Amino acid sequence: MKKLLFFWSELKSTFWFVPVIIIVGAIFFAILILSIDGNLALKNEGIKRFFFIGSSASARSVLSTISGAMIGVAGTVFSVTLVALTLASSQFGPRLIRNFMYVRLNQVVLGTYISTYIYCLIVLNTIKDTEDYKFIPSLSILFSILFAVMNIVLLIIFIHRIAISIQADHVISEISVSIGKEVKKLFPETEDDKQEEPIIADLKEETAIYRKEISIPATQYGYVQYVDIDALLQLATESKSLIKLNYRPGSYIVKGIDLGTFYYHEIEEDILEKIQKQFILGSARTSQQDIELSIHQMVEIAVRALSPGVNDPYTAISCIDNLTSTLCYLSTKKFPPSYRFDDEENLRVITNAYDFELVTDVAFNQIRLYSSGNTAVVLKLMDALVLIHKMVKNQKYKDAAKKHARKVLNVGQQCISDKEDLEILTEKSKQILG
Repeated sequence: MKKLLFFWSELKSTFWFVPVIIIVGAIFFAILILSIDGNLALKNEGIKRFFFIGSSASARSVLSTISGAMIGVAGTVFSVTLVALTLASSQFGPRLIRNFMYVRLNQVVLGTYISTYIYCLIVLNTIKDTEDYKFIPSLSILFSILFAVMNIVLLIIFIHRIAISIQADHVISEISVSIGKEVKKLFPETEDDKQEEPIIADLKEETAIYRKEISIPATQYGYVQYVDIDALLQLATESKSLIKLNYRPGSYIVKGIDLGTFYYHEIEEDILEKIQKQFILGSARTSQQDIELSIHQMVEIAVRALSPGVNDPYTAISCIDNLTSTLCYLSTKKFPPSYRFDDEENLRVITNAYDFELVTDVAFNQIRLYSSGNTAVVLKLMDALVLIHKMVKNQKYKDAAKKHARKVLNVGQQCISDKEDLEILTEKSKQILG
């Protein structure tokens, strides 16, 4: 079930999903309205003559005009979208193209224009004016006019959206919101929700109780997109075995490499195949279980901003602020345990789980390396670490902040030539390092 939900979530996030749904809906709506038109006898009398078309020539002219205009504007919308994607790719990095393609408004606009074009073609094909039979779908034509007006409003909204979508602050804010949603989904529990994770003193003793072991080979290459830990726990419990995983979602896997190790007493013929089915691999990383992906997007913007060709420290500082907010939120959350036990407290699954230090490394390592020579960014990094250190209560989390504070201080001592700026950095570091 979880894997089906994963595939459904990935399907909904594809660029073509919403436009296809809108187009299919337009086809069915056209059939419905035409059937209503066929059963209604609408007369162009009174005020209705201003809304309903009475001649077949006028009906064909209106529908032809609308359909031609819609497909023309759809081409313009595609062109504007590609220009925005090109600008975003060159300024913020090609990995952010997926974010722009996922914007629902862009998908709705493209789908609406194409669906209006198809709707008009379907209605246009039903107009008949012969000696034996005359059919003018007046109600359907009225809806085509309303769709055209609605599309004009959508075009204005679309242009406004595109204009602000390539601004650095807006892009950073959108990624920050995306990270916030993923963090809430992946780490729903606070530190006090459950007891501390049991400590395994010696993994060799845990694995030595099993008579045999076998590697779990990868059946294909690609990125680990999803791992069903609950299903692995159930398989290990039923077979009274232990599964140790070597990789987490986001890792790149080569075909034949060991995904993990299976420790057992007795083995079923298809147990390895069942275990391999709990891994979903693909050509690209996804954010379903990979918190690093969105953080890398934010880091990439900061690193590009710090490059000599761009030299935009304000964008980098904005990225640091948003990453700090994410890490402060994560400091209150309980990370998934590395050890999974069955109901009888037997160790069944060992995962390569995230921890606070790892996420902090992902957020700050690259920015720190590229901040050398930029005093404002180095000072901002230290301010961020001071804030994180104040917010966290877990000692391991504090140690992670201290580790990065020492590294930032070392960078500052090497690259900051102004004594006063260096003294400021040193004073800030004392709030963490003492």
